[in-house]
Order: sequence, then C-alpha cells, then structure tokens
Amino acid sequence: MGGYECADHINRSGDRVNLLFDTAHQERVLEDYQLLAATGIKTVREGICWSNVEKEPFVYDFSEVKNRMDAAERCGIQQVWDICHFGFPDDMIPTHPKFPLRFSALCSAFAMYYKSHCSKSMIVTPINEISFLSWHAGDVRGTVPFAVNSGFDIKYHLCKAAITGIRALKNIDPSCRILLIEPLVKIHATPEETNLVEVNMHNENQFQAMDIIGGRICPELGGDESFLDILGFNYYYDNQWENNGRRLHWPEDAHRQQPLSSLLMEAWKRYRKPMIVGETGHFDELRADWFEMVTTECLEAMRLGVNLLGLCLYPVIGRVDWDNHDHYHASGLYDINNPMKQRIVHEPLLSVLQQFNDFMKRRHDASEASIHLRRQEVLVNGEVASTGQL
Repeated sequence: MGGYECADHINRSGDRVNLLFDTAHQERVLEDYQLLAATGIKTVREGICWSNVEKEPFVYDFSEVKNRMDAAERCGIQQVWDICHFGFPDDMIPTHPKFPLRFSALCSAFAMYYKSHCSKSMIVTPINEISFLSWHAGDVRGTVPFAVNSGFDIKYHLCKAAITGIRALKNIDPSCRILLIEPLVKIHATPEETNLVEVNMHNENQFQAMDIIGGRICPELGGDESFLDILGFNYYYDNQWENNGRRLHWPEDAHRQQPLSSLLMEAWKRYRKPMIVGETGHFDELRADWFEMVTTECLEAMRLGVNLLGLCLYPVIGRVDWDNHDHYHASGLYDINNPMKQRIVHEPLLSVLQQFNDFMKRRHDASEASIHLRRQEVLVNGEVASTGQL
C-alpha cells in the first residue's frame, strides 16, 4: 500500500498545515496514481481533510475528494479514507461538548457521499493515530488545544467522537469496514531500572485507544468489539526508546530494538484481528534499507501466524516539516524538492519495492496453483488422487 500525507492540523506557530496542497497531490493526483500503479501498488491511504471539507458547521464540500475518487476509478486504485488526520475546523477542539456531534455528522455526510459516487466497498479510518494526536495536543503543545498533562483527557474525548462516528458510518453503510490506526511502540527499561511496573504500564497504554473503541475499557463510551474490523499499526525507525526518553534509533541501535515481527505478534495475540502496517518509512539514503528490513519482518510475522493484510509505505511523496517549512523530509518514494514539484523517484527504494512485489506475486501465484490442483482431485477406486496421478 501507499499513503499520501494529508495532515491538516494547526501547528505550533498557529498556522494551518495542508500537506495535500504542499505536495500538490490534490492537483496531480492522476499523475501520482499512474506512477504508483506502475510500481504495482493499487491500494492507497488518503484523507478527506476535515478542516477543508466542512466549510461551516454541518455544511460540506467534497468536490476535491471527488477528484481523487475519480482518479482512483481511472487508475484501478483502491482508496482507504481517513476522516480526521490530526485536523479539525477552527471552532472545534476534542473536548468541545459538540465535538462528537460534529464528527458523527461529518461521518454520515461522507458515507452518503461515498455511496452515491463510488461503487467500491468503503474502508474508513475515523480518527488517525488517536494515541499520537492526544499526546501531541495534550502533552507537548504540538497542536490544538496546545495543552500539557492532558493526554488521557484528549484521548478519552477523541475515542468518544470516534465511537459516535463509527456508529454513524455503519448506520449509513453497515458493510463498511473500520480501519483503526495507532502507533506501535516499545519502551525499554534503562539498565539501572529494577522495577518494571512503570515500563510495563507505558507499553500497555499504547493500546488504550483501540481498547476503548473496542469496549474493553471505558464501557460508558459505548465501544464495541465489532468496531475492531481491521487494525493498523504504524512503525518508524524511532518507535522504540528507553523509559528515560532516549530514543533507540535504527540502524545504530538495532541491537537494542525488539524485532518488528515480535511486536506485531504481541498485537496479534492481544486482538486476533486482521492487521496492516499502517505507516512505515525512513529518510534520505536509509529509505531502501529500512523498507527491506520491514518487509522481511512482515514476512516473518506472517510465518508466525499474524493475519497481516498489507504494508503501507508512508508517505509516497516527500514533504516539508509541519513546524518548519524550510525543512524538507526526503522520506518518500518520490521527492519533490524542486520549485515545480515534479516527482523524482528514489531509485533504491523503488528497486526494493519492486523486488518485494515480485516476490509476493510469485508467492501468490504458487498458492493459487496449489489450490487449483487440490480442486482437481478426483475419487479413484475409493481413494482421493490428484489429476497428476491419473
């Protein structure tokens, strides 16, 4: 899978981020889809940008979203939509009494619009990375409401809104699939720590949002296990750190990091739901090496029994920093660090991606051939024999 960066929140400077505009994806979507389809990727993560489509309370304009839907139809692309990817309208904050109402109304409007304009099954992420957003907004003053020591409060209210949104989506389209996306992290004890209670609690907290939406905790919010259709876990090179806050970066700290396959297995044992790696990627010249490591770990997770449905390279297109527009993150399959925003492919990453796609195609073809042979079995003299034995 490939993901197009669609963050639309207000940054630390009080400016509205619009990465769809900054990368020119909304203007060049047909070109972007054609380039991506040529690599073998036919499924993408997109975002509607709540702050852009709700022009005033309960008034929506999905025309730009429709352009991307049309481009996907032309290119044979499957889209998975984020309703809220960190941003919301200027008059809203997660703790506002009407936040759940506004969000559920948006979900209903989008579901109705989608059903009337697209024939493909709807897969929706209501609120992207609730755990990260609640920390970013509630603990480190990264976005609205620019709070500290309020992470769980923000998380609670975001989960409340997500639950009302899921009910609204399923009310319009009972067959829609909900894809919950959360970071996958590992916090390690420092060498001098002997009491692991705090470390274990921090590692457990990464699952709070999914547990709330699934009705496993905070049942008063109305979560339900049936809302956990597909679970996405985002994993980056610095998703592991020591309890004192020191990041364990890949590759220099790879020997200290727990393998991704093991982390995916822990999540699988916890939920037993279909899963994807919702986002992954690295910067500059480490992009290809990182993706090769992640694909290897995903194959190992599948070998161990994890029901892993997809792996999302994120972002497809490099982007500027949220808070410093002078800094460009060379993190995509395509770079755009030029005035005309032409797409410049990162050849090493493309090569690894194509090798992986070729491998998965051979694996799929071999599996299909095996199934076909088994279906050709016939009963001969009271015993089952394959057509090759006749």
